[in-house]
Amino acid sequence: MGKRQENISLKKYNTFGIDVSAKHLIELEDTEQIREFLKSESGSILPRLILGEGSNILFTHDFEGVIVRPVIKGIEKTEETDKHVYLKVGAGENWDYFVKYCVEHDYGGIENLSLIPGSVGASPVQNIGAYGVEVKDVIEYVETIDIETGDTIVFF
Repeated sequence: MGKRQENISLKKYNTFGIDVSAKHLIELEDTEQIREFLKSESGSILPRLILGEGSNILFTHDFEGVIVRPVIKGIEKTEETDKHVYLKVGAGENWDYFVKYCVEHDYGGIENLSLIPGSVGASPVQNIGAYGVEVKDVIEYVETIDIETGDTIVFF
């Protein structure tokens, strides 16, 4: 059901390097692991915190619940037209790595968003933007999993 750790330091999981601990931390590598986790006893532990690369959080004390890290990787070209390239990208991909990947493959459109910290999965929530480009303008849809039901929900 994914990599699970207990009483773990969060120092390497946040960009401030704050050395606090989490009672539980689980890393989930695919959607099936996420669904298994949500059905498990661990999935019912509260509080829960979904954590990407920890670039937009400041821990001030130990976390007594479960930290869920979606570390889903992968960049897949799903379609290409004369004007657009459509990519399916895992939530756990590093955002800056994804921008570099696009630049290296001549997929224009997000190069202004280089060097922004965080994960691809957090980018729609944070609505990152720089130099006149916003991620909302290049996202076709976001596929999510409802944490209450385990159902797939797609936001267009």
